[in-house]
Amino acid sequence: MEHYDIIVVGGGFGGVAAAISAARLGKNVCLVEKYNCLGGAAAYDLVLPFMYSYTMVNGKREPLACGIFLEIKSRLKEIGGVCDGWDDCFSTEHLKLVLNRMAIESGVNLLFQAYVTDVAFSDGVLHSIEISSVEGKTRLSADYFVDATGDANLSCLCGLDFTKGRKSDGKTQPMTLSFRVGGVDMAKYDVEKMNALYKEHKSQGKISCPRENLLVFKTTMNGVLHFNTTRIIGLDPTKLSQLTNAEIEGREQMFEIFNFLKENFDAFENAYLLESGIQIGARESRNVVCQHNLTGEEIISLARFDDAIAVCNYDIDIHSPDGEGTSHHYFKDGEYYQIPYRALVPKGAKNILVAGRCIGADHEAQASLRIMPTCTVIGQACGTALAICHNHKCNTMKIPVNELRDTLRQNGARID
Repeated sequence: MEHYDIIVVGGGFGGVAAAISAARLGKNVCLVEKYNCLGGAAAYDLVLPFMYSYTMVNGKREPLACGIFLEIKSRLKEIGGVCDGWDDCFSTEHLKLVLNRMAIESGVNLLFQAYVTDVAFSDGVLHSIEISSVEGKTRLSADYFVDATGDANLSCLCGLDFTKGRKSDGKTQPMTLSFRVGGVDMAKYDVEKMNALYKEHKSQGKISCPRENLLVFKTTMNGVLHFNTTRIIGLDPTKLSQLTNAEIEGREQMFEIFNFLKENFDAFENAYLLESGIQIGARESRNVVCQHNLTGEEIISLARFDDAIAVCNYDIDIHSPDGEGTSHHYFKDGEYYQIPYRALVPKGAKNILVAGRCIGADHEAQASLRIMPTCTVIGQACGTALAICHNHKCNTMKIPVNELRDTLRQNGARID
C-alpha cells in the first residue's frame, strides 16, 4: 500500500492550494482527482470569472485572497490566459495547464480519474482510502488528509457530521449548468435588451427557467459568451437521482435560453452552442460540522479570530432555493471578515482538515466564502497546517496556531 505524508482528495482550487503548499514545505503529497484535470468548478463546471476578492482602500484595490491565488493569476497572465485589462476573466484551458505545472513543480503526486469509494476510519483517525480507477481498486494510506471534494464526500464516508442548506428547511442554493455560446456578433450584442425581452417572455410564460435575468460574461475568446443562467431548484446535489434530474433539466433550460437568443437577437443570428459543463455546478451541499462553524451573523459583524487563517469580503450572495430572486449583503470599502482555523477542523476527526466550500459554515456564511479565490486561500491554510502537524507529529487540534499564522504570512497569505 502506497503511503504518503498527506493525501488531498479533490483537485479544485482548495485541493490544489492545499497540495502545493504542503509539498512546498517538504511533504510527500498525493492529490486524488476524479476527473482528468485540476481546477474543480472552473474546469468541469465552467465557472468564471473569479469573483472579487479585494477591498477598496483610498480608491485602490487591496487584495484579500493572496498567496497561491495571486500566483495562479500571475501565471495565467504570463501565458496569455486572461482577458485584456481584466485578469479575473481567464481561459479554462490555460488554467488547467497552469495548475498542472504548479502542482508538478512543487512535487505533488497527481492521480487523475480516481474516485474515493471507501475509507478505513476508526477512533477519529483516517488511516487509508480506497480509490477506484482504470486499475481497479487501490488503497492509499497517509498520516493526514484533506477533504477538498466540495460536497464533503470524504468526511461523509468517514461518518462525520454535516449540515446542509438553510436552517429552516435544509434547502440549498440552486444548481446551475453553465454554458458557452460562440459565433456572437459582439458589435450587435446588447445585454440590456436581451434581459428586457427575457423578463417579458418570462411574464408571458414563454420561458420556464426560474432565474430572474440572464447572467452573461465575456470570455478570452472573441465572439464567445459565458452564461451562468440556468437555475435548478428543489433538487439535492448529494442525492444521485436528484442530481441526475438536475443535469437533465439544466440541459433543457440551456436549449430554451439559446433558442430564445437565436430567435430574437441579430447578435445571435450565426451563433452556436459551443459547450456546457461536464458537470452541473452546485453552489452549496454539505458543510462539515467543525470545531467552529462560521455564521452569517459573524461575518456581517466582521468577525475577528485569534486563529484566523484567511480573510474575505465577497457579498452574501444567495440564489433563492425557492426560485426567482438573488439576495445580497455587500460589505463596505475596507470591510472584511476573518475565517478561523477551527472552521477547517471537523469534529470527531484527528487527522483530517476540510478545504473549500464544505468547511464549517452556515447557509449565509457559506454563500460568501464559497468563491474560488477564498477556497484557494483556505486550501493553502489546510496544506500549511498539515505540514506543521506532520512536523510536530500532533493531531489537528494541537497545532501551534502562531506557527501556522506566521508560516502563512511568510508564504504571501493575508490573514489579518
